[in-house]
Amino acid sequence: MSSADALRLILLSSLWGLSFIFMRVAAPEFGAVPLVLVRMGIGALLLMPLLISLHYLRLIWQHKGPLLFLGIVNHVLPFSLLALATTRLEAGFTSLINATTPIFTALIGALFFATAIQRQQYLGLALALLGVYVLSADRLDFALGGDGWFILAVLGATFCYGIAGNYSKTRLGHLPTRVLAAGSSAMSALVLLIPGILLWPNEPISSLAWGNALALAALSTTLAFLLYFGLLASAGATATSTVTFLVPVSALIWGYLLLGETLNVQIIAGMVITLIGTAIATKLLRVKRRETSPPVYPPHE
Repeated sequence: MSSADALRLILLSSLWGLSFIFMRVAAPEFGAVPLVLVRMGIGALLLMPLLISLHYLRLIWQHKGPLLFLGIVNHVLPFSLLALATTRLEAGFTSLINATTPIFTALIGALFFATAIQRQQYLGLALALLGVYVLSADRLDFALGGDGWFILAVLGATFCYGIAGNYSKTRLGHLPTRVLAAGSSAMSALVLLIPGILLWPNEPISSLAWGNALALAALSTTLAFLLYFGLLASAGATATSTVTFLVPVSALIWGYLLLGETLNVQIIAGMVITLIGTAIATKLLRVKRRETSPPVYPPHE
């Protein structure tokens, strides 16, 4: 990875880490669905200039069905679930649960997309799930108003990302990245338009919440998408996937600095276990198998 790509990676992780801060501030006033409508509507408008070509517009029309499905499972559902979760959960905590996305990507790939899982990846899956348990064991309260349902919402978002990642790779991998980004964003905005308007809050929204919503759309969506797809093209998928491990660290730091969220031994331990498990599951960290020497027999007379 070049120094320029490394800087893009750090900036991307910061922008996606900040997205949890923006949601944490804006979601309580907007509500989950209206906030995601603002995010995807503005994001789609800002990405539209990338499609000023009949060729790209024709590709979107030809693949409108798959792009609609991708928009729902990669933007509408997970963004709404994460926005809902941040009305209750801390930004850093939410980002750590969200870091299990590669786990669901691997599991769904194995179950429905004929993607083989190696033995060491099972170890990584188990470790990552253990990390999630360490993080949330004392918060799995499913009584009315408990944190358990919001934690499940984050896991539901990562499940959606797992479907989207496999679907995009197997069904839409031949499309230009700008078509995927702008096309799926536009489809998401259309899907969210009516429910977002119907669920729009009756109370006036503060300038602070509006500022965070606009930053979420412009920085953590539009600019982040451009950085992500540019990094994917120049550095490759493996290098780009390391952003998975930087985002929760970024979100924890931003949450501590901007929102006064606490860092304790449980969060740090859960983060370390989860990220190590995810690194093993994605084969960024390889577990070396001990090689046993074959037995030596005495020569035959």
